[in-house]
Parts: sequence; structure tokens; C-alpha cells
Amino acid sequence: MGIGLGIVLLVIGLVFALGVVEIPDLDQYVATETLGWILVAVGALAIVLALVMNKQRGESKHVVEQRRIE
Repeated sequence: MGIGLGIVLLVIGLVFALGVVEIPDLDQYVATETLGWILVAVGALAIVLALVMNKQRGESKHVVEQRRIE
């Protein structure tokens, strides 16, 4: 889920930052270019963190301890 969310945020951020789609009502309240670059940074961070978490999860070791009572 983390990688997918990062990609979505990255794409939406690039759309706002590069001005691909103009939303006239939104420009009155929020600077869309700044919002776009913030979403790009958050999306890239989400992708990096998801990859790091998946790498750590794959390298875990499981130890089974057995005690025999005689």
C-alpha cells in the first residue's frame, strides 16, 4: 500500500506543480504549484520508506527454541 500511495501522491503533485490541469476555484485559496511540489516530496518519501520497510521485512530471521524436559 505504501508504494501505491507514494506513486499516487507523486502523480497528483506533478499535475499540480507543472500546471497540467488548471482549477480556477482552488487558486484563490491555495498556491497549487507549491502544493504540487509538497505532494511530490511526500510521495517520493513514501516510496522510499515503503521500500526500506519491505527490505527490512525480507531480511528478518526467525529463531525457534525447543526445550526438552527429561
